[in-house]
Amino acid sequence: MESLTDFFKLLSDDTRLRILVLLYHKKLCVCQLQGIMGESQPKISKHLAKLRDLGIVQDERQEQFIYYYLNIKDKLFESILKSVVDNIEAYEVLKRDIENLNDAEVFLKLCKR
Repeated sequence: MESLTDFFKLLSDDTRLRILVLLYHKKLCVCQLQGIMGESQPKISKHLAKLRDLGIVQDERQEQFIYYYLNIKDKLFESILKSVVDNIEAYEVLKRDIENLNDAEVFLKLCKR
């Protein structure tokens, strides 16, 4: 029961929910998330650390970047997140984030400068 309440606590924060929805679609680094979401690097890193600590997100290093991706093993958690993604049209901020996801490679190139 505790893991379920912890999961809902994660979802109750706008930034963490936005990160989860983006990572549902694609593996991303902090600077890509920062560009897509228009949030500060420290804010995104703080929320990624919390998601990683709870095992919902994992990371892997590729060259100088650390990429984050979903690691949801619980079928209920996966189903809840999929329901949010499937109904994204109802949520303007999430919809805009997904539209900005197409620019993820542009944001990565900016980070390399």
